[in-house]
Amino acid sequence: MNQASDNTTPGFDLGRTSSVRSMFVMWLVLLTLLSGVELCAADNAQVANAPLRVGIIGLDTSHVIAFTTLLNAESPRPEFAECRVVAAYPQGSLDILSSVERVPKYTEEVRKLGVEIVDSIPALLERVDVVLLESNDGRVHLEQAIPVLEARKRMFIDKPMAGSLADVMALFEVARRTETPIFSTSALRYGPGTQAAREGKLGEIIGCDTFGSCALEPTHPDFFWYGIHGVESLFTVMGPGCESVSRTTTPDCEFAVGVWSGGRVGTFRGMRKGAQQFGGTAFGVTANGPAGELVGYEPLVVDIVKFFRGAEPPVDEEETLEVFAFMEAADESKRLGGQPVALDDIMTKARQAAQQRLTERYPKR
Repeated sequence: MNQASDNTTPGFDLGRTSSVRSMFVMWLVLLTLLSGVELCAADNAQVANAPLRVGIIGLDTSHVIAFTTLLNAESPRPEFAECRVVAAYPQGSLDILSSVERVPKYTEEVRKLGVEIVDSIPALLERVDVVLLESNDGRVHLEQAIPVLEARKRMFIDKPMAGSLADVMALFEVARRTETPIFSTSALRYGPGTQAAREGKLGEIIGCDTFGSCALEPTHPDFFWYGIHGVESLFTVMGPGCESVSRTTTPDCEFAVGVWSGGRVGTFRGMRKGAQQFGGTAFGVTANGPAGELVGYEPLVVDIVKFFRGAEPPVDEEETLEVFAFMEAADESKRLGGQPVALDDIMTKARQAAQQRLTERYPKR
């Protein structure tokens, strides 16, 4: 070892001193980081447990009563604690009679559950942290959603997410521009058999058949109004990757056949006659099982509250876009007499229309 220099104390190892000093500094840094982690965890816990004010747009669907009853219960389940509906803006559809007629009744029912009724969306946004967009008419969703997104408030958009695939694309694009997450799904996604198939309990999925009511509303593409429930179940099992759709129509039934990548086949039977039930069968490489069951709203509301509190959207944008492309492709197939229609073609046309909508809304961007 070299002789110590003149500016060191005899017998004092400078290298050892530096090592001790470095270790001391490292311990200080570690303690600081650990303290930061603890504070961050505490902050996250506070966010997770903080009171959350929920607003509703559109009081023309029974979903608003179901959701508000769950969230505003005297003794809500733990997942819903400190998450209450505090305000609602009633206006939903302007011209769908079945929706318009519901507004007065549902407005009074929601008011009785402790919800303030306001006269505009801006007034609603002043009072709430997050939003349930519940208008039954998908055509008004883009217009109603944009001010929510521009206010950067997380939002769940009930079915149908919009009145066209182009509007669905525009909604996701505005969400990206404002950095505000959104999601949309049917409650039928949460059936136990459907979820079991999704989670791989039947092995790799090779096909699925679902069925359900398919009441039509002239203002919307055929499957958007009610058939979306069965289509959503189908995609929950099959996942994205549908390539083409062909459709057969009779006075009592709609039957859509989708071909997925790898040759997998998924079908939806939309019924307008007979028992108006929901169900289906998922086909896996190790077992077959039920799919498409209706189980109520609680599992969906659990995911909505998790999302409102900061969780990632439980349904991917890609899958939602394919659900709507499937339904629009089914309409195009009907117009073509049942010929298969490629989803890529439907997506391309919708992107162009979505861009036009956004250019009209944001002409300088």
